[in-house]
Formats: sequence, C-alpha cells, structure tokens
Amino acid sequence: MQPITRLNQIPERLKQDAPRRIAVAAAEDANTLGAVVRAVNDGFAEAILIGDRRAIEQTASAAGIHINPAWIVDAGDHACAVACAVQMVRTGKADVLMKGLVNTDLFLKAVLNTETGLLPKGRVMSYVCAVEVPDYPKLMFITDTAVLPFPDLNQKEAMLRYALSMARRFGIAEPKVALISASEKVSPNFPNSIDYALLSKMAERGQFGKCLVDGPLDIFLACDPASAAIKGVPTPIAGQADVLLFPSLEACNAFYKGLMLFAGGELAGMICGPDKPVVVMSRSESENSKYYCIALSCLMADE
Repeated sequence: MQPITRLNQIPERLKQDAPRRIAVAAAEDANTLGAVVRAVNDGFAEAILIGDRRAIEQTASAAGIHINPAWIVDAGDHACAVACAVQMVRTGKADVLMKGLVNTDLFLKAVLNTETGLLPKGRVMSYVCAVEVPDYPKLMFITDTAVLPFPDLNQKEAMLRYALSMARRFGIAEPKVALISASEKVSPNFPNSIDYALLSKMAERGQFGKCLVDGPLDIFLACDPASAAIKGVPTPIAGQADVLLFPSLEACNAFYKGLMLFAGGELAGMICGPDKPVVVMSRSESENSKYYCIALSCLMADE
C-alpha cells in the first residue's frame, strides 16, 4: 500500500471500505453539517445528527445544506445530545463520536464518565493530528496539541504509541519519530530530555515495533535534512521525521497553530485512547478542517 502523503488522499482510500456512522452531538452548526454532508456525499460516512431538530433544520437551510430528515435524532438540550451520542457509540450504533455546537468541557465529561463513557479505566487520552504543509514532502503526525498539558513518561509513551498507530494506518511501515526539544543534548536541567532518552532506548529494544525514535532533537534536526547534515548530529531521523512528539501542550499547540497561520498548513486530528475515534474541534474551525477530521476518524475506526 502506498503511503498517504496528503490529506485529500484519505477520502479516496476510504472508498474501498464500508461507510462509518458519525454520531454528531449538538449538530446545529453550519460548518459541522457541511463537513458531514460532504463526507456522506463522498461515500465514506453515514450521518447521525443529534440535537434540536428545528435548530438543525434551520441551520442547514440558512447555509444552503441539504440534509435528510431521517438523519436527525431529536434531543432536548446539549447534555441530552451528548449523552445520546456517547451511548450510540458505546453500544455500537455509531462508529465515531463528533462534537458539534456544544461546550468542550460538557462533551469530554461524557466521554470520560467511568460508567457510561468511552475511555477504559487506566487508559491515557491524548490528541494526535496529521498536518499537511505545502513545503514538507509528507504529512507530519503531531502530538499532543490539545489534551495533556505536561505529560509524564507514561503519558509520553501513550502519545508515542497512538501517533505510531496513526502513521502506520497511513501506510508508513517504519515511522521516524522525533522527540522535540530546544536542543539535542540530554541534560538533567531539561527533565523531558531524560524521558526522551528512555523512550529512545525502549524503541531500540523493539518495544514500539518497527520504528525509529530519537530525541531530544530540535525542529531543524527533525525536519530539515540540510540542517541535520550541517550540525553533524548522528540521528536516524536526519531531518525526515514522520512523527513529532512535544514536551508540553503549550509548545505543541503553538507550533501547529504557527504552521496553520504562517505556512498554509491544513490538519486532521482526533482524540486517541477512547474505544472509538472522538472528533473534537473548535466551533470556529472551517468546514474543510472538520471534513478532514471526519475522514481521519473513519480511517482510524478499526484501529
């Protein structure tokens, strides 16, 4: 299988699979409705729109979006919509959970509920996104942009495993993982560099399967072959990273938003850890970004 190197290749890859059922909690949002309908029309998704029926229909009509009334599951308020969507995914009536026009805290509280939610006890929840930048020859899988503020070693290990799983699903047989820092030197003054050294050794011993993991590395050593050659640092990544793992949410979030704003980046992301893919995006995100997130979640639904 040829690796997927651009986000617009995901829908094409999905055409060979059965469509996935997307349960949207509080679906009365124009960009979300547009993205879901586009995914349905492209043949890789089926829509379950949960929320206020009248508001959903009015929002779709105002935006010129045609939806099938049979897709709508009427729910009295946002809390009910989220609970219904989570239950549908939990019981196998839907394959993917997606946030619509609802507060993120309310949405994630339902996902994390120990009795009725989707995250098994003891499992780490994290966020991985595939980012496309015009000047980079392949996709970058970046973690964690949204969930873990200051991940410890156990959480970094989970982040790494989730990112590797996604990269392999995209057809990358031996993902190259760069553990990002400000320097390539291991030092007790930078506690993350100690974690990185341990993760690199675990990878060397085969604990993550077939992959190359190295760190700490700065962005140049991770993503620029010329800089790697100039610096002369012996790293198997050598400026050709597939996966970038960051030491904190602040660093990762700022990096990916910089790519979006200044480098023409586009992304597809999802929460990893729950039993089924969970799509959480800002209510202000574009229809295009939400479409790619739906496509990614459909691709990852069997992982």
